[in-house]
Amino acid sequence: MVAQAPHDDHQDDEKLAARQKEIDEWLPITSSRNAKWWYSAFHNVTAMVGAGVLGLPYAMSQLGWGPGIAVLVLSWVITLYTLWQMVEMHEMVPGKRFDRYHELGQHAFGEKLGLYIVVPQQLIVEIGVCIVYMVTGGKSLKKFHELVCEDCKPIKLTYFIMIFASVHFVLSHLPNFNSISGVSLAAAVMSLSYSTIAWASSASKGVQEDVQYGYKAKTTAGTVFNFFSGLGDVAFAYAGHNVVLEIQATIPSTPEKPSKGPMWRGVIVAYIVVALCYFPVALVGYYIFGNGVEDNILMSLKKPAWLIATANIFVVIHVIGSYQIYAMPVFDMMETLLVKKLNFRPTTTLRFFVRNFYVAATMFVGMTFPFFGGLLAFFGGFAFAPTTYFLPCIIWLAIYKPKKFGLSWWANWVCIVFGLFLMVLSPIGGLRTIVIQAKGYKFYS
Repeated sequence: MVAQAPHDDHQDDEKLAARQKEIDEWLPITSSRNAKWWYSAFHNVTAMVGAGVLGLPYAMSQLGWGPGIAVLVLSWVITLYTLWQMVEMHEMVPGKRFDRYHELGQHAFGEKLGLYIVVPQQLIVEIGVCIVYMVTGGKSLKKFHELVCEDCKPIKLTYFIMIFASVHFVLSHLPNFNSISGVSLAAAVMSLSYSTIAWASSASKGVQEDVQYGYKAKTTAGTVFNFFSGLGDVAFAYAGHNVVLEIQATIPSTPEKPSKGPMWRGVIVAYIVVALCYFPVALVGYYIFGNGVEDNILMSLKKPAWLIATANIFVVIHVIGSYQIYAMPVFDMMETLLVKKLNFRPTTTLRFFVRNFYVAATMFVGMTFPFFGGLLAFFGGFAFAPTTYFLPCIIWLAIYKPKKFGLSWWANWVCIVFGLFLMVLSPIGGLRTIVIQAKGYKFYS
């Protein structure tokens, strides 16, 4: 009897390992590792070029020419640098891959602390994006409806958000990142298209007669608050880092050919596309409309109707793709929790309930609070700045410990200071915008 004991343990271990493998193959992020490098390119474009790009001219009008261009370029450079860090750190421990942002956090800060630092921020970002996109999708559909059919009875925004959500009740059941790569490709193409429509049709309008480039607010306080909120909008526009490791996790990797090669290739392509989307829209949009530009540039362009209608549909298609990319890590977390901690069986039924619940929840919140611009700046500063601008740097400093006052050390500290600066200032501006907009707001109007 005594001799039997170790054997049983071994069987249990095998069972555990088999169950672990079964779970890993079922979870959305780790299930399929056969992505090509261009998958990473368009997943990154879809994740980065959000609806944020349409708010850039407005952000410019709040920041002014000098600071505006400086913040845009600086953000581009810093986020590219922190993105490179994430890609490098994905496989820094030989034979192990950090497939999720919080796994990297746990490696840097320890099991417990890593979770508490990363997960809340990542969830705020991902759920925040999903909610904002519900509203954006609904608004763009509404705009499309108004443009195409001018005599129709106006339909409430609430219903359009429901129509938009109905797509996700279907799409969110695609099991993993690779299976949404088609959706994501469509979304990436769309983002380029509507950015181009936005700046090209602005340019063809020519500079407006009564254009002004000064700050719009009458009071100093107003100007300062608007400036902060402009910073938040820019931070929001550059938030693709929360899903980087999750995207890289889908790329196959061997010791000779690590996944960072193809991933980095994809990132470079993605960033060139990002520059082509962001800079023309921000600069041309502001140049043409001055400080009279709306917080969504497509709203400033009234004519030609068919073109703007098309652009709005492009936005809808893109936001559909983005929503899925940001929802996937959340699904992964929820499913991991249910299967590993609460010991549910990894079945399709479980997935069906979890994902429908999530889509319904984000839809409900989006319908209740659709003040788009303020929410953007608020979330932007609060959670995007850390995860995008300085969390990777802190992790880098914690793990690699570069020598003090060396290049790497300085670069990281500059990013951390800039990121903290964004994190503290933007929510202030955003909150004020929300308060001002909420005064005249009726629920479910």
